[in-house]
Amino acid sequence: MINFSDFEKKTKIIFKDKKLLEQAFIHRSYINENPKTSLSHNERLEFLGDAVLELIVTDFLYKKYSNYTEGELTALRSALVNAVIISEVATAIGMNDYLLLSKGEAKDNGKARSYILANTFEAYVGALYLDQGIDAVGKFVNKCLLPKTPEIVSKKLWRDAKSLVQERAQEFLNVTPAYKVLHESGPDHDKHFTLGIYFGPNLIAEGKGQSKQEAEQKAAEAALKVKNWLD
Repeated sequence: MINFSDFEKKTKIIFKDKKLLEQAFIHRSYINENPKTSLSHNERLEFLGDAVLELIVTDFLYKKYSNYTEGELTALRSALVNAVIISEVATAIGMNDYLLLSKGEAKDNGKARSYILANTFEAYVGALYLDQGIDAVGKFVNKCLLPKTPEIVSKKLWRDAKSLVQERAQEFLNVTPAYKVLHESGPDHDKHFTLGIYFGPNLIAEGKGQSKQEAEQKAAEAALKVKNWLD
């Protein structure tokens, strides 16, 4: 059985209700294979944690970036709490070692695992909120997630690259960017795509991702750098 006290030591957050902590790590698939488990899966906690996390991040951004418009703050918040960033944070604090999954899910370390980690992070936030309140969650998020903000701001990762590159291409070159799949590999549950962004017949840049949408965003970001259109 997983020893969650090790995770408590790692995060230096000791839960009053140990069952809440354990429930945050229980994936639906685990319940299907272990129906006699006394606890439920973490989806309700995830629902709560998503809202609590959004409030904390919104409050932080509102106070720190007073010159940003509502639209800019919304885009920045979306960039900060997206599944990729949250999954990275969850991995960094060791959540992957404590997941309670079915045997099938446990074998998958691809895209699906990233989403499970992101959802588990939100469930943990929900559990911590119920166990210790909003201030405790605020300290936790401030320590592990909010430090990502300066990089997102400095690299302008909060701006939608596809929208921005289309705007610039039409403004400066009078062309509309087009995207084409250059390469794809991997099984269906763990695909990897390489897409090119074209201005007319010219290949401007390439991007890679675990979905076509992600690869398009990466290609658009690369094109913005190539054309020096970020500022």
